[in-house]
Amino acid sequence: MSQLAENLEKLGSTIADACRRAGRRSEDVELMAVSKTYPAQTIVEAAALGLVLFGENRVQEFAGKSAELEFLRSQADKPIRMHLIGHLQSNKAARAAELFDAVDSVDSLRLAQRLNDAAEKLGKRLSVLIEVKLSPEETKEGLEPESVEAAQLLEALPGLSSLEMRGLMTIAPWGAPDAVTQACFRSLREWRDRWAAKYSKLNLEVLSMGMSGDFPLAIAEGATLIRVGTALFGKRAPYSGPPE
Repeated sequence: MSQLAENLEKLGSTIADACRRAGRRSEDVELMAVSKTYPAQTIVEAAALGLVLFGENRVQEFAGKSAELEFLRSQADKPIRMHLIGHLQSNKAARAAELFDAVDSVDSLRLAQRLNDAAEKLGKRLSVLIEVKLSPEETKEGLEPESVEAAQLLEALPGLSSLEMRGLMTIAPWGAPDAVTQACFRSLREWRDRWAAKYSKLNLEVLSMGMSGDFPLAIAEGATLIRVGTALFGKRAPYSGPPE
């Protein structure tokens, strides 16, 4: 058994245990393999083990891998899906809409409008998540949930017909106690419930929260999608490509 296969098996057991403790079904939690900084071949190997959902942080980095993965995305029996999960600058929206199946880090109305325009020109419907900032860390991206900008985006999304709104994403504070991390995840669920009641035209089914070090806490608070890289692929090398 390869190291990746062994890691995936262990991860599956941990997810199943977390779901059992939370009184949830494992099949209700989707696993995203975070493949940033890893070569296309790693994604090919992961897909051979049955993984179909992958997350990348940088438009330019994934552009260098995309050609090697085209067969797995368009002609495979179980096509893989590639999501952008890192911060996206508005001036790269057109390229992101072209390269990715979804953008999970929408954090402004301007970015949503640019993605919508780009997707319309491509004749595609682009899935999106809103990234919500629930951590006090200045380095975290995302919309403040009580901001005017958040309200404007939520109001405008039903009219952006080339975007398929699917839910919310957040990143918990780094190195925080479990109680703080879990409170962050609980807050995202509560905002989802509040917004679902207020903006009934929006699909807010997806809660993308939890990574290698904290996904059991996210599952306990209702995560429907967890983003795991290190626990699958091992310690990653720092990104060494061109700046975004």
